[in-house]
Amino acid sequence: MGDLLLVRHGETEWSRSGQHTSWTDLPLTQRGEEQAKSLAPLLAGRTFTLALTSTLGRARRTAELAGLSGAVPEAGLQEWDYGGYEGITTAEIHRSRPDWCLWTDGVPPGPDGHPGESPDDVAARADRVLARIAPALAEGDVILVAHGHFLRVLAARHLGLSAAEGRLLRLETASVGRLSTEHGRPVIAEWNATGTSAASRQFPSTLL
Repeated sequence: MGDLLLVRHGETEWSRSGQHTSWTDLPLTQRGEEQAKSLAPLLAGRTFTLALTSTLGRARRTAELAGLSGAVPEAGLQEWDYGGYEGITTAEIHRSRPDWCLWTDGVPPGPDGHPGESPDDVAARADRVLARIAPALAEGDVILVAHGHFLRVLAARHLGLSAAEGRLLRLETASVGRLSTEHGRPVIAEWNATGTSAASRQFPSTLL
């Protein structure tokens, strides 16, 4: 079995301010573009049996700048639908709901077409993506370029955990997580690796 690489897109204005961003298709900031470019040496020389990206521009642009111009758009990789909390920060939500937690409470409905998702909803979507990539992962490495909260849920599900356990896996903008195997079981081999990390110039191409 190959490694599963998870790439969060580069910085946007709302990721910088902490505003929840799902369907709002913000471009990368200048810093976000530079972050994405810095990933190219980290991924260079690695062959992927499958490369998928969220359909949103910030993820597709990150994939392109990181040298994955052939990545295929996949609607299942969209960010957690934040419903009525789109564009709102956690601090603002806590003014009226001080105990609110995305990982256990989900979100209220938003405008038409954006009902919001519960943790179970996102887990089910992540499971569908994992089922889709399973044949390719059995043959070699797979890379997914998408969004922070969704990738954290997907990583948790790949590791056999509940969606809520994704809260333990903070993933920074333009960083990479590498899920591998040890003695036939899934493990976290790398997390929050960036192109500017001194110890992360290139991921090893051999399995653990």
